[in-house]
Amino acid sequence: AGGTPNGAKAEPPGHGAIDLGAQSRRWAAFQERHRLSGEEAARLLLDAYEYRGLVKHTGGCHCGAVRFEVWASADLHVFNCNCSICTKKQNRHFIVPASRFKLLKGADNLTTYTFNTHRAQHTFCKTCGVQSFYTPRSNPDGYGIAPHCLDDGTVQTVITEDINGKEWEKAVREHRTIRDMSKP
Repeated sequence: AGGTPNGAKAEPPGHGAIDLGAQSRRWAAFQERHRLSGEEAARLLLDAYEYRGLVKHTGGCHCGAVRFEVWASADLHVFNCNCSICTKKQNRHFIVPASRFKLLKGADNLTTYTFNTHRAQHTFCKTCGVQSFYTPRSNPDGYGIAPHCLDDGTVQTVITEDINGKEWEKAVREHRTIRDMSKP
């Protein structure tokens, strides 16, 4: 009773389809109320689940050619490094896993500078010269994000930690958590 006509077995959802059972009407109403496609609604749900306790920050370069989003705490742990390049360009940054960073636009407007070991990838906008993010040597599986390139409204507090980049190997070896910051 209550099954399919003539006692036939219900077919499982097709590839990519999800059987929402009793939640089907609620899901459809949610999509309609917020004017979201199925993919947009699913992304919103997955982001909310995967990034619990994090906020979505958006930001970019000065001219707007490069834009990104990043999921991180509203309370940022920012590194103030005194290595040669960070000193010259005032590169204060917080580190996130690559999976929490998304370049929204401007990939074709980025250029990269490397030096010494060439592990750090210092990316910057070809038009305005601003580095809003980069791939740090300490965390090649993540991104260093410039907090001053984030849009207003999502950062609650900033705690700054000095790191002795002039003695980079020693500083990274002795730091208890820096390498883990790019792990999901």
